[in-house]
This record gives sequence, structure tokens and C-alpha cells, in this order.
Amino acid sequence: MKKLILLSLAILSATGISLAQDQYIFPFGGGSNKLFIKEIIKLTGKERPKICYLPTASGDSEQGIIRFYELVHDLSVEPSVQKVWISSYNQKQTFEEVLLNVDAIYVGGGNTLNMMAIWKAQGIDLVLKKALEKGIILAGGSAGSLCWFDNGTTDSRPIELSVVEGLGFLPYSHSPHYDAEEFRRPLYMKNIENGIFKAGYAMDNYSGIIFKNGKPFKVVATKPEANCYFVSMKDGKVVEEKLEKVILE
Repeated sequence: MKKLILLSLAILSATGISLAQDQYIFPFGGGSNKLFIKEIIKLTGKERPKICYLPTASGDSEQGIIRFYELVHDLSVEPSVQKVWISSYNQKQTFEEVLLNVDAIYVGGGNTLNMMAIWKAQGIDLVLKKALEKGIILAGGSAGSLCWFDNGTTDSRPIELSVVEGLGFLPYSHSPHYDAEEFRRPLYMKNIENGIFKAGYAMDNYSGIIFKNGKPFKVVATKPEANCYFVSMKDGKVVEEKLEKVILE
């Protein structure tokens, strides 16, 4: 039997057919920190994984890039940054060549609407889909959380929250920063009640959910008061279910 299994694996390898990879996405509501980075490292299964920071939502902010390097400077990672505000004269690799050659992609916060528009214009949305299928870990907070879902609410426009369409890698709606402002929670519930959003996951700052193959696998937080919720319609009413979590240390 063992020889048969090895032979089958050899045939698959020779024909270019790969075995299905588990797909992990780790969105968190906001508040990036070293403990979340450590979870990303664990998910890669590598001793020194390559983690690429994608700061599109902040307009490739230098401050955000510096913050990323500060977070990982004493961790066992090989960090890199992929900007989108670039000149083709200065970067000789395609976005696909860069992003498919890492173990994890970490998306920063900022303006989600702008980020989604730029990704689609540059074809990065398609590259991220390939990355997920390849088994590369996808993660991020705020805009870097919202982007993986079907849709959600964003403060990307002036004055009030608006609806933004995500990549749809996770077939749910989403609200990051659930505890940040008093209007986020009732607006998210209203959108679900009115059928604008399907059922989904809301995350306080400093909390997140690791999804494995599209389903919740582990709920985490770095503060006891930070929580994640599954929000849905039951018997004609919006129901908010607090999810059991693990406090990271």
C-alpha cells in the first residue's frame, strides 16, 4: 500500500497535478500587533517564512511600512513589501512573480474602496486568488480584513460609512472595528436585516478569526474585552452570537 501511495504521488508530480492545499485566511478587526504576526508564522508551518506586506490601502504609506518592519524585526521571518505606486523601470518582477513567491501576504489598513479599485486595475485581485489556491496565507486588519469577504461597511468615503464589495474569498459579510464607533454595530445589523448583507462576521479591534477552507477555524484576541461575532437573521430578527475565543499571549 505504501508503495502504491508513493507511486501515485510521483505520477501526480510528474503530470503537474498538485494535491489540494489547505487555504487559510486570517482577518482581524483592527489593531495589528506582534501576536497576530506570530499566528501568521504558525499557519505557514515554516521556521522562517517569507511574509510580504501589501500597503495599498494606505497609499503605500512609509509610516505603515516602517511599522510593519518594527513588528517583525525580532521575529523569525523574511519580510518584504510590495508597493503599487511604482515605476516599471524600478521593478523588474511582475506582481504575480512577487506575491506567489512568499509564504504569507499581510494586507494593511486604510481606504478599502481605493485599494479594491487599484487591485482590480493592476490584476492583483486575480493574483491573490492564485495565492490562496497555492496555500499562501492571506491576512490583515481593517481594510486588510474587509477585503477577503463578499462585502461590508467601510469609512472610505467622507461623512458616513458606505458599502464596499470585497474579493469574495470568504462567502460572508463583514464589519471590522465593531467596537470602535457606536454607529458601526447598528448599521451592520440594519444592513443584514434589510438583506443588503448576508450573514457574516463582525470583529472588534484586537480580535480576529482564522478561516480554514472558508470556515471559522480559530477565534483569537489579544485583549480579554475584544470579541468576534456571527451576525445573522433568525425568526425574522437579527441575532448576534459572541464566539468563543483564545487569548493570545
